[in-house]
Amino acid sequence: MYAPYTQVVIQPSRGWSSLGLRDLWEYRELLYFMVWREIQGTYRQTALGLSWLFLRPVLNMALLSLTFGLLVKVSSNGVPYPLFSLAALLPWGYFSNAVMRAAGSLVQNMHIISKVYFPRLVVPIASAISGLVDLSAAFVVFFGAMIIYRLPLRVEMLWLPVFVIVALIFALAVGLWLATFSVRYRDVSFAVNFLIQALMYASPVIYPVSLVPASVQWLYRLNPMAGVIQGFRWALLGSEAAPGPEFLAAIGISVVLLVTGAYVFRRTERTVVDIL
Repeated sequence: MYAPYTQVVIQPSRGWSSLGLRDLWEYRELLYFMVWREIQGTYRQTALGLSWLFLRPVLNMALLSLTFGLLVKVSSNGVPYPLFSLAALLPWGYFSNAVMRAAGSLVQNMHIISKVYFPRLVVPIASAISGLVDLSAAFVVFFGAMIIYRLPLRVEMLWLPVFVIVALIFALAVGLWLATFSVRYRDVSFAVNFLIQALMYASPVIYPVSLVPASVQWLYRLNPMAGVIQGFRWALLGSEAAPGPEFLAAIGISVVLLVTGAYVFRRTERTVVDIL
């Protein structure tokens, strides 16, 4: 007697399952390893090592304070400009670093991708999450500055995790799209710096939201980072109003970009080894 044959039908995954979220959970240990590897690799072979985690926000704050606070005299809504700029550099520094790391993550990890299978989404996600370490170090610098300027803690600071999550979603969304394009078009690596610079001027990093003309503020606030930076200043300093209803629309835009970017990324990863 022969055992009956078992027929197995293999079909392409559809819906949410096509994102491979279950695979990401199964490879969570690899995600942790790659996050730690990303952190170590960023500061490897540097004389100051992990000290750059604290030096970078201090140097950026000093540069902006000297240029725009002292020379150009940009309004800071009555708050010392070093604190005003540092409150914006917290989320912006995280966002810019996360996007640049995620954008080039596939190309930089080509030697791993071509040798062993794992969900490719792990690579840009690890790049985005690793930036949270830089953000934590920048928070330490900011709270040290608060002690120097004798500013009290605010209950609104409890909202900071919400703004950090929005920045993470938007950074990962932009990073996924750029990582996908960078596989086919290496020009993306050159365009990323210009994109980050343009987004910086389109976000209230060096100036308050009140300087934006009222006629275009509705469009300006659709930039998720504009709401995140405004929220940081509101929570930390009270120098800005709380983000309004437009921020909900900006969050929606970030989520749509993330989901569509993940779908496009998953479709591209099937041929990524051949292209790279």
